[in-house]
Amino acid sequence: MKINLNFAPAKTSTELNIYSCFNKAQEAKAASKIAAKTTKKASASAPAVKPAKAEKVLVNSHWPEEVSEAFAHAVASKHYKGDSGETFALTLVNGQSAIILGLGDKSKVTKEVLRRQVAHIYKAVSGRYEDATLHLDGFLIKGDLEGSLNAIVESLHMTSYVFDRHLTVKKTAKLQTINLLTNEKKTSQKKFEAAINEATKVGQSITVAKDFVNVAPNILTSESYAKEIEKDAKSLKGVKVKVLGVPELKKEKMGMFLSVNAGSAYGARLVHLTYTPAKSSAKTRHIALVGKGLTFDTGGYSLKPGPSMMNMKFDMAGSATVYAAFRAAVLLQLPVKISCYLGMTDNAVNELATMPDSIVTARNGKTVEILNTDAEGRLVLGDVVNYACDDKPDALIDAATLTGAVLVALGSEVCGLFSNNQKLADSLMKSAKNTSEYMWQLPIIDEHKNDMKAIVADLKNIGGSGFGGSAKGAAFIENFVEPGIAWAHLDIAGIGDSQGHLPYCSAKGASGLIIRTLVDYLKLQ
Repeated sequence: MKINLNFAPAKTSTELNIYSCFNKAQEAKAASKIAAKTTKKASASAPAVKPAKAEKVLVNSHWPEEVSEAFAHAVASKHYKGDSGETFALTLVNGQSAIILGLGDKSKVTKEVLRRQVAHIYKAVSGRYEDATLHLDGFLIKGDLEGSLNAIVESLHMTSYVFDRHLTVKKTAKLQTINLLTNEKKTSQKKFEAAINEATKVGQSITVAKDFVNVAPNILTSESYAKEIEKDAKSLKGVKVKVLGVPELKKEKMGMFLSVNAGSAYGARLVHLTYTPAKSSAKTRHIALVGKGLTFDTGGYSLKPGPSMMNMKFDMAGSATVYAAFRAAVLLQLPVKISCYLGMTDNAVNELATMPDSIVTARNGKTVEILNTDAEGRLVLGDVVNYACDDKPDALIDAATLTGAVLVALGSEVCGLFSNNQKLADSLMKSAKNTSEYMWQLPIIDEHKNDMKAIVADLKNIGGSGFGGSAKGAAFIENFVEPGIAWAHLDIAGIGDSQGHLPYCSAKGASGLIIRTLVDYLKLQ
C-alpha cells in the first residue's frame, strides 16, 4: 500500500474522500441549567422538572463547503450524530464519494481512538475503492500533530496486513493508494514526513514479525528461521550477525538449551545480532533483547493434548517480537547500542529426546531437574539470557510465549511484566502506555523463588503447585541473570496472537503487539 502526503491546495484525483466529524453536548448542558432553575422555583408540592435529555450537536466546521452542502441536502443526515465509529456516506457534486467518520467527543479523542477508527474505516472501504484521500486536519489532535499522524499511519500498516504465503490465490486489497491531505503550512512538511517515515519503518518491521510467526512450522524450522533472520539483518545498516549452531552451543555449555533440542530433527540455533549507532561513546546505553524461538512445541515427552498442540507454531513469537523491535530501531538509527539474542529450536519427541526426571547443567553451572519437558521455554531462555549477560548490558529484556498461566492471571489481552529492577519496569510500563498497549506488572516473591529449588538438583523447571505459574517461570529465569544487571521478562503468551478485539490486529494469527512498546522504550534511552 502506498501512502502519499499532500499539502493543500494540491488536488488529488481520488475515488473516495474520508472526513472526520465530532460532536458535543453544550446545548444539552444549557438545557439542564434551565431545568435546574425551573425545579428550584417550583413549589414543594409541584412535581420536579426532569433535566432535558442530552442532545449531541455535530462539530463539522472543518469540512469544505462542498461536503457541508452535500451533507445538508442528504435527508438522512438529520439522524447522524457523529458518535465514535459512526459513518455516513455522501456523493459529492464532482462525482467523488465521501465518507464521514464519527470520532465522538473531540476532547476525548486519543491516538488509540485514531488507530482504531482508521482501522475500522480501512476495513470498510479497502475492498471497494482503488484509492482514497483521508483529509488529515480533522484527525490530528491539537498539540500532537506528528503523534496523531504516526498513529494513523501505524494503523494503516497494521490493518492492511494479509498473510497469504501459503495460498495459491493471493489476497490483494483493492485499495492500493491512500493520500493524506492537509491544510497545515508546508513548513510542517519535514516533521510530517518524519512521522510517516517512522510509522512506516515500525509498521514494516511488525509485518516481518507477523510473517515469521504465521509461517507453518514444517517450513520455518530453527535452521531456516536463523537463515531468514541472518539474511534480513545483513541488509540493515550497522548490524553484525553471529549464528551459533550445536557445536558452538556445546562449547558455551548450554545444557538446558540443548536438552530441549535433543529430540529435534533440526539443529538448535542462537542468532546474536549487534547494532552500534554511528555516534557512540562510553555513555551510549546498551540494551539487550532476548527472544524465545520455539518454532514448534509438542511438549516433548510431557506431550501436549491435541487441541493444545494446535497453533504451537506461535511459540516463537517472543523471538519475532524482539527481532522486529531491534529491526525498527536500526532502521530509525536510534542512538542506543542494541544486542539481540534469539534462541531457536523446536521441542519434539524421539528416542533421544530429554525425559522427565533428567538433570542437566545450565551455562552458569547450576543443575536443573527437568520434571516437565513442556516447561521448555524457560530452559532455552535461561541459557540465552546468561549468554547475553556476558556483554554487560545496561538493561536486559526477554520476551516469550512462556506460560498459559498468564492468560489465567491477565486474560488474553494483557502482557505480563516481571522484573528485578523497578526503574526498568516503570520505563516499560510508561512505553506501553505511550503506545496504548496493555501491560501489567506481576510480582516475583521469595516464595516463588524457593518453590523452584529442587531436592536432587539446584533447581527444577516447574513449581510444586499449579498456582502462580507465570511468576514461577519468571523466577526460574532470574536464576540465570548475573548480579547487577537490570532484567525484565515479558510473558506474551496471551497477546502474541489472535487479538481480534483490536481492529488493527488480525482476528486470527500473529498480533505484532509489544513491538511498538519496545521501540518506544529504545527511543527513550
